[in-house]
Amino acid sequence: INMDAIIETDNPEKAKQAIKSIKNSPIIIKSKNLDFDRKLLEYGKFDILLDIEKTNGKNTLRYINSGLNHVLARIASKNNIALGIDLLALSKKNKKEKAELLTKIKQNIKICRKAGVKIKALFYKDKKDVMSLFQSLGASSQQAIESTKV
Repeated sequence: INMDAIIETDNPEKAKQAIKSIKNSPIIIKSKNLDFDRKLLEYGKFDILLDIEKTNGKNTLRYINSGLNHVLARIASKNNIALGIDLLALSKKNKKEKAELLTKIKQNIKICRKAGVKIKALFYKDKKDVMSLFQSLGASSQQAIESTKV
């Protein structure tokens, strides 16, 4: 994956302009917040929304703020946008942060499975390890296979 195709801006209008300027490689947008994500998902015209689980939000005993809800998932499914998970960044976290991120990823996989959103694993070493991880987090075997396809 071309690192130049990752768009990291807080402004939705600048992100839309950057999307128009990239021609051939898969376009990846780094998630910022709920409003930013919603505007860009409704706009469409890109391939992967990266790190949606890293958005800051309050977690309670009954609710985990994973950055994705059923509304965003339906919009992503309609516009054929995949959810990207950066496994390199996940592997560099300490134990507590890793556990929290895996919990959010598990919830997002469940939402994606219901809404029919594709999940893509990015920056990984071994394909089989990724498939095993995704299946242990609740992904279907089809989702786990598709997560490693480019």
